[in-house]
Amino acid sequence: MTSRSQRRHSDHRGGHHRLAASHGAAEGARPRSSRGGCCRISRSGSGSGRYPITIVTHEDPIGRGPANYLIHADLSGRQDGWRERLWTRQIAEDRFEVACLPFFTYGICYRDVVTIDSNHLVTGVLEKSGHRALRVALVTDHPDRDQLHELLHGSTIEAGLPHEWLQGTYLAVDLPPGTDPTAALEKIPEASAQTGTLHWEIDS
Repeated sequence: MTSRSQRRHSDHRGGHHRLAASHGAAEGARPRSSRGGCCRISRSGSGSGRYPITIVTHEDPIGRGPANYLIHADLSGRQDGWRERLWTRQIAEDRFEVACLPFFTYGICYRDVVTIDSNHLVTGVLEKSGHRALRVALVTDHPDRDQLHELLHGSTIEAGLPHEWLQGTYLAVDLPPGTDPTAALEKIPEASAQTGTLHWEIDS
């Protein structure tokens, strides 16, 4: 659903950060692998209002397939002009299964089924998949950021959990039904969150 009407379900640790999406279209498969650059934030020029549209894109979604469909989640309720582009798989004329890990769109997780309007903007969640999303935000200018990035990346790989990075600073990890998120964070000292090095949360 859109960010204005989404209800957030999460166990919150620390603060939450804003970021953001562009427009519905089919996209073919393009295998990629990246430690920190699988997603990016871009500006597409002036929108219909006062602010340019800022778009968070997923360039290496975990559910990339031979024919994905791009839709958008409106984040303007949290940040003017922001959207998040979501990769999906079209399963019916008006039903789309999410094929990426949303960074800033609360209440939508991997494999949830959503519906859209004529502008390809998400209007609601039709079916919940049972997946949850673990999101971690590293403080950009913290001197230990790169070290924590490596720790997070290594522990997530070791735990075998699908994940996506945004600019090496934001991490989204898929938690399938029944998954304990502890394994993805076990190598991160508890003090890191307390000293402002990172913030994390779980959304469902």
